[in-house]
Amino acid sequence: MKRSLTRICLLILTIAACTSPPLNSLENPTTITSATPSIVPIPGKSTMTNAPQAKDVNLAHGNIFLKEVGLLIHESMPPQIALDITGDLPTPCNLFRAKISLPDFENKIVVDVYTITDHNMMCIQVLEPFHENVELGTFPTGHYSVWVNGDLVGEFNS
Repeated sequence: MKRSLTRICLLILTIAACTSPPLNSLENPTTITSATPSIVPIPGKSTMTNAPQAKDVNLAHGNIFLKEVGLLIHESMPPQIALDITGDLPTPCNLFRAKISLPDFENKIVVDVYTITDHNMMCIQVLEPFHENVELGTFPTGHYSVWVNGDLVGEFNS
């Protein structure tokens, strides 16, 4: 009996060690920073994996082919807002980026979604499907609209 229990425990530990939480397929996961006690994300300062990074300055910006963009409102207090984005990258070498602006005077949140790539790198010319969740954060009380690449995605109340 003790030997069977030991084997079961070893099997569970082996499975747990071989299983990892899902990561962004392009980069390492991190968290959002906040600008004020009302927890509004700082554009350009976010440490999210899909946010613009300092090393991006040396890379070429490219287009992205969006198929579907949905607004996710997590049931929490205060509500946490995110975008669910699917589409295609121009090549497997392109990386997904999302630049999130602070709400303007009309509570309009603008998200610029694009790709970056190193043009000196050889890469197969084939579309690369992607699915990304972009965390926008939480916002002070009000009515907000979210725009992605110039198109209205949705509205929410916080």
